[in-house]
Amino acid sequence: MAENAAELEKLEDMDIEEQSFEKGLYIPHHKSYTDDLPITRLSYPGRVIIPLNQHIGETVTPVVEAGERVEKGQLIGELNEFWASNVHASVSGEVAAIEERQMAGGDRVLSVVIDVDDEQQEFSEVIREDWEDLEIDEMKSMLQKYGIVGMGGAACPTHINVSTDDPVPNLILNGAECEPFLTCDHRMMVEWADKLIKGAKILFKIIKADNCYIGIETNKPDAIEVLTEKTEDLENFEVIPLDTKYPQGYKKSMIKAITGKEPPMGARSADVGCIVRNIGTTIAIYEAIVKNKPLFERVVTVSGPETVPEAGNYVMPVGTPIRHVMEATGVDISSLSGCKIILGGAMTGTAVSSLDVPVTKSDTGVILLPPDMADLGPSQDEKPCIRCGKCVESCPMKLYPNELSLAAEAENYEEAEKLHATECAECGICSFVCPSQRKVAEAITSAKPHAKKIRRNK
Repeated sequence: MAENAAELEKLEDMDIEEQSFEKGLYIPHHKSYTDDLPITRLSYPGRVIIPLNQHIGETVTPVVEAGERVEKGQLIGELNEFWASNVHASVSGEVAAIEERQMAGGDRVLSVVIDVDDEQQEFSEVIREDWEDLEIDEMKSMLQKYGIVGMGGAACPTHINVSTDDPVPNLILNGAECEPFLTCDHRMMVEWADKLIKGAKILFKIIKADNCYIGIETNKPDAIEVLTEKTEDLENFEVIPLDTKYPQGYKKSMIKAITGKEPPMGARSADVGCIVRNIGTTIAIYEAIVKNKPLFERVVTVSGPETVPEAGNYVMPVGTPIRHVMEATGVDISSLSGCKIILGGAMTGTAVSSLDVPVTKSDTGVILLPPDMADLGPSQDEKPCIRCGKCVESCPMKLYPNELSLAAEAENYEEAEKLHATECAECGICSFVCPSQRKVAEAITSAKPHAKKIRRNK
């Protein structure tokens, strides 16, 4: 559903037919604060904090020492393990410390702290004109070497995502960006369409695909228009307009909407002939393979409902502290009492308790919510489940969040596994609609690792 009359009028002019999925929820977009603002570069902070684990898998080992000078793009952490992804310096400067630092979720992670040089040079790219001659295994190795991970929040190492024994016929680029406030993917599709298409061609070769679908929610008519024009002469490429419904961007929702296929519980996307890739990740793949550029910076939406004076879509180095993001966009950090800062999306992101938490490879947004919005959703005064079924009606994974959360709270992980806790999309809809303000999603998320362990041991 379009958010305003101008969007509706443009969609009607383009004769767009939306595709969708079952269940889910129509929620406010809150994208108008930044959706027409071009990508710009944020000022550099005085210091960056670069975690040595920004991916699903093992923490990598530092290969630099305190006091050592580093250059932008230099390798600073590696581990010769399949479930690992290299980490690179996002700035030129001097290593101030290698120590544990707090992350958004409260965990402390070994990090490389770098004092940033006053003068920052652009990364020296080495263009590879013959990338099409590279072997598939060589390209996969380059993805690990250059630290490419899922940039939509999951942070799974990309070389693992594309490692399949058999060809995968359908490559799906996820341009839904269904989270409120976020517009970084939207702007990349409009401004960096050529990079996106080249990245898609690389993925096309790696997974031996037959088709490439670009799924875009219809509240981004300019992105649909640009990419439709750019791909009209490309065989097997198609732009698919999608209903603006949450969580359209979740991979199973996306696959269902575009192909009509529904991955069975426990199955991978590749099991139904699909691989879904995020917009930012696909562009990073292009830059790694063609430009030999590691993933050390990303586009982040900095936004909120009239809370960020210079809201926008900013390129910033990985490791930029939230404090600097706020100050550089005009926020008075002395007046944040009662506000909530969310790293990532408003529905699935993490509320930060410290302004020194850094932006990582998978962080799509820094959202500043005012006190009246910070109190929405689950609270300390949650009430008992009243069995209304609203969470069941809306769950895109067709689960029973009410029963799952009760099992999780009782630490009955065997029951949680039977109720398919491992299939939870962690979209947060169940908590969003709960009239008792219960922490439904939080409870289920806490049970997922236990349920996965039980399932693996079966």
